[in-house]
Amino acid sequence: MIRVFIVDDHPLVLEGMRSLLMNEKEIELCGYAGTAQSCLGFFIHNTADVILMDINLPDSSGIDLCKEIKTKYPGIMVLGLSTFNQGSYVTKMVENGASGYLLKNADKEELLEAIRAVNKGKTYLSFEAGQAMRKDNSTAQLPLITRREKEILSLIAEGYTNPEIAEKLFVSPSTIDSHRKNLLAKMGMKNTASLIKFAVENKLI
Repeated sequence: MIRVFIVDDHPLVLEGMRSLLMNEKEIELCGYAGTAQSCLGFFIHNTADVILMDINLPDSSGIDLCKEIKTKYPGIMVLGLSTFNQGSYVTKMVENGASGYLLKNADKEELLEAIRAVNKGKTYLSFEAGQAMRKDNSTAQLPLITRREKEILSLIAEGYTNPEIAEKLFVSPSTIDSHRKNLLAKMGMKNTASLIKFAVENKLI
């Protein structure tokens, strides 16, 4: 039997979740809370296997509550529940210990699949949450480069040497050298070949 606790301040959502889960033989609904405070109060004397946790709560964010629950009760699995599918929310929930993230438009099958997965210690991200997280991460990982750096990067990729680039751009070779070093540092690359490969793969040039 999987003991499930729901944290959500919307009565309709609570009622919807309850009706979806109440007749499932493997699920036992052990309680509800509409605020972070009442959720923490419940767990002083009770426990659960999985918490379905809304991200927007009236007295706190689900992201902070998730961290607190996982710090105090590491054995309880948290499944983030939200109408938001922004990558930053998904990432923050997972970073704070959530085992998964589900959008509130999920159907009964997906909800049960997510509960079973996190109860077994697996991670469950709904398709939209996974997409949002990947999209957010791919843009977050790309360093910002200036127009001049982009210009130099393109010339490096074309095989020009530092002195040749310096001549083309009417600057000193040492200026180009420091730009090249900055680019390597920004991209976290050790040499020019990997720098060019990274720039091409990420459409920076």
